[in-house]
Amino acid sequence: MSGSCFAERLSELIDLSEVEWKALERLEERQRHLRRGAVLQRENEGGNELYILRKGLMMSYVLLDDGSRQILRFLFPGDMLGVSSAVYREAPETLAALSDCVVCPFDRGALSELMLDHPRLAAMVLVHSQIERVALTDRLAALGRTSAKARVAALLLELRNRLRAADKSLANVFPLGLTQEEVGDATGLTAVHVNRMLRQLEEEGMIARESGRVTLLDERALVRAANYVNRYEGLDLGWLPKAR
Repeated sequence: MSGSCFAERLSELIDLSEVEWKALERLEERQRHLRRGAVLQRENEGGNELYILRKGLMMSYVLLDDGSRQILRFLFPGDMLGVSSAVYREAPETLAALSDCVVCPFDRGALSELMLDHPRLAAMVLVHSQIERVALTDRLAALGRTSAKARVAALLLELRNRLRAADKSLANVFPLGLTQEEVGDATGLTAVHVNRMLRQLEEEGMIARESGRVTLLDERALVRAANYVNRYEGLDLGWLPKAR
């Protein structure tokens, strides 16, 4: 692999200069392969590395006092991983692979240098962190205020939209890539309840499922059912500093 997945992600939002491309490529010079189920970073452990996800699907999660798992985010190619860990002595979340993955590790000192040399890229790291924060806030509000069907519907839309950001040819058919237990750990539901909600969405003609793939049959109805907002749209980046 060559180039920079993170640069490709940012270039969808801003026109990167050649110097900025090269700076981001340096963050992805090293690669590490992970098998499905491997833990990249463990909650409450120290570490000095951050990562760019180049290939595969990952998740971040925390373990609750009763031993249950709350999945916070699903992570896709082009995402920068472990940014929250850069400001703590111990990692606030666990990062684990949901499929075979390739990540690019870099020392957090490299992030400091990037921010000093390229203020616009530093601002984009902030932008992505805020997008994730708002999306996580939406998830938090949904856990406390929306129905089980709405939570599952919103997660399906989020997964499709994130996958489509990496693969523009993807339309309304996509691989789910998650077990019902993993969907439940993200939505605060049991696997049995997730299965029931997926069947209900099928019966209402909003989705179809076959061989691990989901088809969105009535996306408008699904959006209404989920009260979903795509937080990767409607951005206002006119305030960004100019490239150096």
